[in-house]
Amino acid sequence: MIRIRNSSSRHNCKILASIFTVILLTLLVSSLSMPLTAAEEKPLVYVMEVEGTVTFGTTRHIERGLQEAQANQADACIISLNTPGGLVDATLDILQDMSAAQFPIITYVNPEGGIAASAGTFILLNGHIAAMSPGTTCGAAMPVTIAPSGEGSQAADEKTINFLAGHMKSIAKERGRPTDLAGQFVTDNLVLNNSEALDKGVVEFVAANKEELLDKVHGQEVEVNREIQVVNTAGARMVTVPLSTSEQALGLISDPNLSMIFLTIGIFGLIIGFYSPGFVLPEVLGGICLILGLSGVGLFQGNLAAGLLAVLGIGLIVAELLTPSFGIMGVGGLVSLVMGILLFPNEPLMPERWFTTFRSTALGVGLVGAGFLMIVVIGLAKLRGKSPMHGNMQSLQGVVISDLDPRGQVRISGEIWQAESKDGYAINQGESVRVVDRQGLLLVVDRVKQNGNGG
Repeated sequence: MIRIRNSSSRHNCKILASIFTVILLTLLVSSLSMPLTAAEEKPLVYVMEVEGTVTFGTTRHIERGLQEAQANQADACIISLNTPGGLVDATLDILQDMSAAQFPIITYVNPEGGIAASAGTFILLNGHIAAMSPGTTCGAAMPVTIAPSGEGSQAADEKTINFLAGHMKSIAKERGRPTDLAGQFVTDNLVLNNSEALDKGVVEFVAANKEELLDKVHGQEVEVNREIQVVNTAGARMVTVPLSTSEQALGLISDPNLSMIFLTIGIFGLIIGFYSPGFVLPEVLGGICLILGLSGVGLFQGNLAAGLLAVLGIGLIVAELLTPSFGIMGVGGLVSLVMGILLFPNEPLMPERWFTTFRSTALGVGLVGAGFLMIVVIGLAKLRGKSPMHGNMQSLQGVVISDLDPRGQVRISGEIWQAESKDGYAINQGESVRVVDRQGLLLVVDRVKQNGNGG
């Protein structure tokens, strides 16, 4: 019996020792994992930078950033603003994406010396929390349009001003900001620096950098989709969402300035290709640029009458190549094209200095077009001044400008003729040929061998 008790006691001691060992190991593992858990529990804040003109590339960037923030359960998002304005439709899309977010959005004019003008003011006021850096300004959101004379800009029509002023007031009211000042941003071109905006309740905070901003807004209560949320941003981990390649490309295409340049290159490229068939580069480059230009034109608001002027101009320039008007139609077409380009964009929230740049672009298009037209007119005048070749053309040599398979085109003494290869075999573009016969307006040609004799 004594042995049994001793054996049982030893067994119980082993069980207790095993239990203590498991407890100690559990505590040790827990203590080692605590710093990792604490790091993982730090608040997460996504950051999107809006620099320069607001385009559809900006819209796509902010939309993607908000989606990533939502998917990763971010505690908040910062939209950093330094923009003079941008496209109306792109701005309205951004406002809709912001309003649909399920977490607090902090709009922040940054860095020092930055601005949130025109379209940027709309975005600033739509943040659940708005802030500015020292030395920054906001406002100047009066819609403008190109002056009829093409020199600078002028205030947009009253209907546009009233609409955008009402929308600005609606945004301010939804976020609890002064609606009267919001309206004055549009109707009176009101401009406020960071101190004035803070004093008047347009923004809630002034912070020198994002880290200071996150510390200041921590613990604030905001209304997000009709629910009160407490902002949790103290010591937050910030994740910056960079612009993707496709967003940068979309931003370039949707810029009216670049869209019109692409469109013009495309038009002149196709005209050159039409005038000089067989030279592939102008057609290919013109086609690509024309598609890019038309894609961009579809992304911003335009003036229908100006568009018709541009189309008329293109038609007159093409007609100049076909009709001996000695430049009259070409000059008229060029003037019509430049005026159409100049007056086409109808974007009231673009910055005023952009209109000056755009006017320079339109005038540049006019100068390039004038140079091209001059070359064409001089070339056509020389050709029209020459008597066309007639009679016996045998033994004259030329160059194939479109493949003869068996028919194509050749250039003989500066004139373009329809031609057919002798015996029906193919002759490639660029090869030299010799006329062996003429059948009305059709030449029969043979390949010129390297030794200069016909084949």
